[in-house]
Amino acid sequence: MNNKTRLIVMTALFAALTCVATMAIRIPTPGTGGYIHPGDALVILSGIMLGPVYGFIAAGLGSCLSDLLGGYFLYVPATFVIKGLIACLTALAYKRLADKPKGQLLGVVCGGVIDIVLVAGGYFVFEFFFYGLGAAASIPANIIQGVGGLVIAVILSPVLNAAPRMTGLQHAHR
Repeated sequence: MNNKTRLIVMTALFAALTCVATMAIRIPTPGTGGYIHPGDALVILSGIMLGPVYGFIAAGLGSCLSDLLGGYFLYVPATFVIKGLIACLTALAYKRLADKPKGQLLGVVCGGVIDIVLVAGGYFVFEFFFYGLGAAASIPANIIQGVGGLVIAVILSPVLNAAPRMTGLQHAHR
């Protein structure tokens, strides 16, 4: 199997994993109608493992598919863009940091910070057009979700860093 085929297969796999991680464990957030989930860890790791373009596709598709299947139809386009941008920006930050001492860990943490900012800020901006300032109610839950995604991504990243050696797929950042 050539690298392009592997990259497409890994993109589909990360999209599926992101969707499942988002839907499988849902912690409802009072007053918002939303939920906290571990899917953001896979969004961050999609960017790191697949690079900016394929990471965007995997994170965006997997996350918006979970909205579609979960009945959050209004959020599908915003989720595709927000989660895709998180993976894309994470990939770019990781690429810049990965070769420095402690750079891989710093790259994952940077991806987590990008996630926290874009999830809390992106959904606030999107929801503001529908709910006005009441959209601010989701900011704390989105920050908690982002912090959880960061922690899980930091824990899983060493395991996934071994994946290129096992699958033959080279990191997209190198």
